[in-house]
Amino acid sequence: MACDALLLSGLLAACPANAFAGDGIALHGQAVFVDQYHPAFRSPYRGPNSLDPGSQGRETFSATLYAGARLWDGGEVWANPEIDQGFGLSNTLGLAGFSSGEGYKVGSSTPYLRLQRLFFRQTFDLGGKSETVQDGANQMGGTRTADSLVLTAGKISVTDIFDTNPYAHDPARDFLNWAVIDAGAYDYAADAWGYSYGAAAEWSQDWWTLRAGAFALSRVPNTTELQTDFRQFELVAEAEARHQWRGRPGSIKLLGFINRGDMGGYHDAVHLWLAGGMAPDTALVRRYASLPGGSINLEQQVSGMLGVFARASFNDGSKEAFEFTEINRSFSAGLSLSGAAWGRPGDSAGVAGVVDALSSSARAYFAAGGLGILIGDGQLPSYGTEDILETYYSAWITQWLAATADYQFVANPAYAGSRGPVSILGARLTAQF
Repeated sequence: MACDALLLSGLLAACPANAFAGDGIALHGQAVFVDQYHPAFRSPYRGPNSLDPGSQGRETFSATLYAGARLWDGGEVWANPEIDQGFGLSNTLGLAGFSSGEGYKVGSSTPYLRLQRLFFRQTFDLGGKSETVQDGANQMGGTRTADSLVLTAGKISVTDIFDTNPYAHDPARDFLNWAVIDAGAYDYAADAWGYSYGAAAEWSQDWWTLRAGAFALSRVPNTTELQTDFRQFELVAEAEARHQWRGRPGSIKLLGFINRGDMGGYHDAVHLWLAGGMAPDTALVRRYASLPGGSINLEQQVSGMLGVFARASFNDGSKEAFEFTEINRSFSAGLSLSGAAWGRPGDSAGVAGVVDALSSSARAYFAAGGLGILIGDGQLPSYGTEDILETYYSAWITQWLAATADYQFVANPAYAGSRGPVSILGARLTAQF
């Protein structure tokens, strides 16, 4: 998340020092270490995609360079090479709302380098009040008008632009759980690391912004290769209305998306299984189809120190999750409090609750032994919504280093009413330069 968004929300008193910014060149860096642990929990059964019921700890590490150059007035290019290492709990399996946004669907015990983002951005000023834009990661400092048109193209994360929220969106600084930092049922286009090729436009006028974009889906659901010819793609649009409530800023965002690609229907997979096949498998019944969905995203500053947020999302639910996770309905809400309330303006604390649910066809598929992107216990004798509570405290130790303690409680992991609950303890270090 851009540092200026945190400043405007009142959750940060000052931004960390920049490594280098000047003469049209900007260099910033971020390193994030996350360690999570859960004790043993009740598990009368388990399958290939279950969360390991034994006590377990896992760690992830990432180091990202944000290198940018101003090409001309309003034109920028950015590259984000990143070093990654580590694994999510149970290899990022067993929870629909997975516990760490720093945990990818691929893991490695040795560090490896990838170019996660490489994109061009052009900003056109359209008039209105002049606004200051602070220099930060993937953002050149300067000024722009309140009315503007921003075009972005290249390799990015779709959620860099869509479904953003200043209180719950950045696993390096605030919450960690996937269903808190993003709309749980938004199956956004992404490779296994969370990035895609595509383009987006953002048109802002006074109190509103309209966004639209097109992005490549994976060649095969939840894999490392993207469909670069855009045969399989996502279309997404979002409308944002900004407002003032008792003199405090807030916004409402409405998002709609549709994915077009080779995807298997849950009903078709179960029908094939009933006809005498092996355990139901959506890979056996894939055909070119659509998966639509949408979300509403609310944010409101209540005071100079307190902000609240909520998201509600849904998707079609009749077909397999293509990219993100097995959530067909989701609601999350919470609050974020600035440490200014107790004399530490750089610190923040938050608490959030989530309720995730499956469609009836998805429930039938997993009850019959089907496997998904993140979940699949081989059976589902008793279904329950996956309910998550997360709380964190993040403290700036120095101007460039923050430490975070995080706790998550998950009831009915992977919707299995007879498994769990499980408590997940987390620690995070974030260094920014």
